[in-house]
Amino acid sequence: MAAEYAHAMSFIDTLLLVLHIGIAIFALGPLTAVTSITPRYIRARNVEVLRYLNRSTRRFGLLSIGVFLFGALLGRSDLGLPYLSISMTLFVVAAVLLVIIERDQRAAIRALSSESTADDAKVQTGRIAALSGITALIWLVVLVLMVVY
Repeated sequence: MAAEYAHAMSFIDTLLLVLHIGIAIFALGPLTAVTSITPRYIRARNVEVLRYLNRSTRRFGLLSIGVFLFGALLGRSDLGLPYLSISMTLFVVAAVLLVIIERDQRAAIRALSSESTADDAKVQTGRIAALSGITALIWLVVLVLMVVY
């Protein structure tokens, strides 16, 4: 069935599908890894690694917009289908969570870079851990929706 569908796709649709899947692999995978290991480096008070993780979060986050755009272009007339609407909504929710994660990364860097030892960025550690886990779960739900339907 999948082979028949692949042959019926136009060159543009095939290109959009390859870009959609490729960017998902090379942007969402690293983005999920980077956000999930951030709490470890906050606890270790390693500001240099945190700066790197923050830059990586921004870069992979911006790159991940391509997943959404190429998916929307690929879906075109089918965007009203429930599984696509749900997937797109979940993607937007994950994007908002990533903005919060990136903000908390910057706050942790500021807290750990200051002379004061009063703020050890524990609030950011917990929130980033929770939100990165939720974001990873959202990516998995979207993946299931894309594969099953």
